[in-house]
Amino acid sequence: MTFLISKVADFAEIRYLSSGDFMRIAVAKEIEVCERRVALNPDTVARLVKQGLEVWVEAGAGERSFFDDAAYVAAGATIVGDSGKLWGETDVLLKVSPPQEREDGRLEIDLLREGAVLISFLNPLGNPVVAQQLVNRKVTALSMELIPRTTRAQSMDALSSQASLAGYKAVLIAAAALPKYFPMLTTAAGTIAPAKVFIMGAGVAGLQAIATARRLGAVVEAFDIRPAVKEEVQSLGAKFVEVKLEEETTAAGGYAKEISEASKQRTQEVVAEHVKNSDVVITTAQVPGRKAPVLVTAEMVAQMKPGSVIVDLAAEQGGNCACTDPGKDIVWNGVTIIGPINLPSSMPVHASQLYSKNLTSLLQLLIKDKALQVDFTDDIIDAACITHAGEIRNQRVKDALQASTTQLVRD
Repeated sequence: MTFLISKVADFAEIRYLSSGDFMRIAVAKEIEVCERRVALNPDTVARLVKQGLEVWVEAGAGERSFFDDAAYVAAGATIVGDSGKLWGETDVLLKVSPPQEREDGRLEIDLLREGAVLISFLNPLGNPVVAQQLVNRKVTALSMELIPRTTRAQSMDALSSQASLAGYKAVLIAAAALPKYFPMLTTAAGTIAPAKVFIMGAGVAGLQAIATARRLGAVVEAFDIRPAVKEEVQSLGAKFVEVKLEEETTAAGGYAKEISEASKQRTQEVVAEHVKNSDVVITTAQVPGRKAPVLVTAEMVAQMKPGSVIVDLAAEQGGNCACTDPGKDIVWNGVTIIGPINLPSSMPVHASQLYSKNLTSLLQLLIKDKALQVDFTDDIIDAACITHAGEIRNQRVKDALQASTTQLVRD
């Protein structure tokens, strides 16, 4: 297969030519042990095929999401059993998790041909080395974490779609672990008071956690350093715990901003009493590319009632609770602390459905007349594209890579 690249200022068009004029899109099978999602489900494959695109799906790619190969064939996809062929002969490769090292010791990135396009979660701020590896292969890479949080990009916002699943599942995990009912019950044996749930962080995951806990009948309080989310919290029936800070708390894109040590101290003083009085605490605060802020100290945990539960959704970034052990459930001073990893993957059917929609929405923006048009004047493409034409395009990723390299030299 050959391809043509025509470039003007802030624009590149990649048109793929073979015996026919088509673009080949491939779906890789995830090799990360805990990853059960798949990049495209059969429904979205069918839509792409109807648009005249060729779709390859690696054999078994959808099995852990309960989509068998036969469903993909029925949708018009071609099943490819050779992963080397799939990675090496595709134009656009779609994944969920960042590329990994294979059992044979090779990196998945090394299987991509030069000039190919990779769209996936890439964690470029947390692991910027991946950007350099992509540059070395001259791969055009779009990171789903860097889709801007704007109205126009909502249908492509995979962080939000997956965070909603995590918030929902966190409450179910907490309810299963709590040795109490969630709702208030009036029975012949007496009245049972509802559980008290405290949600820390009112982003997408936090808001879904609030809504789910309320549906289960709990009394819910929520805290966030961003005062702008107060109305959203209250609209879901929860009480907003407000901490007035004398600094900006909202970063670009609406995300929470890392705050000063003085503000962190002030925050901990206010929330400590709410943590103490809660049956369940769910923490969701994360800062892209940074270690998660500690919101629940060991001293706070020590004051909680025995049998209480903490579910820490920031466990993968070190945890919002000082006692969290990522990937494990522990009991500390009578309090159960759960640090789940990759919660969206535990709901692979709907997680894959939502992620598929995110990817296809992005593809609709990128593909025009069977050609991939990388238009950097488009704010979504410009923000998400981290590598192109042998260069790192994103300044934050460049800075993260420089910091990582400097740290390695010091070590």
